[in-house]
Amino acid sequence: MESKIYILVVEDEPEVLDSIVRDITEFEDHFNVEMTDTAEEAEEIIDQILEEEEMIGLILCDHVLPGKNGVDLLIEMQNDEKTKPTKKVLITGQAGLEETVKAVNEADLKHYIAKPWEKSDLVDITRKLLTDYVIEHVKDPLPYMQVLDAEKIAEHLRTGRQITDQ
Repeated sequence: MESKIYILVVEDEPEVLDSIVRDITEFEDHFNVEMTDTAEEAEEIIDQILEEEEMIGLILCDHVLPGKNGVDLLIEMQNDEKTKPTKKVLITGQAGLEETVKAVNEADLKHYIAKPWEKSDLVDITRKLLTDYVIEHVKDPLPYMQVLDAEKIAEHLRTGRQITDQ
């Protein structure tokens, strides 16, 4: 495979953070999962990942965090060319309509998940968004077929650029 693709989980409640990570464990063989409990630490992790010329495919971010809130972090990522392609998901039980609309309009929010969530919903959303990310940013998506949406990747390979065209 080429560059590593990361999933970044930002959540300040340890039990909730553990639950999110546990729910998405099936992706860990193909994606590195990084966890943090503040937006500021998330920014440091993002910088480290980008310095290593790796990619951040997905961020699952709480809204209410100590210090900077999650919506502001997602907006900053959207405004940075290096993290703009990252698929962004807000997982929260406390964002009001105004904050949610701000995230949708300014952070290109791909999904909003209300707490508590269903594991199957989180897994389905993660699979869909990572499939889209891989199709858009990875030259050879074949290694990801066993964990992502194989049908969508196969369709992309049939109708789009073929691996032999590289």
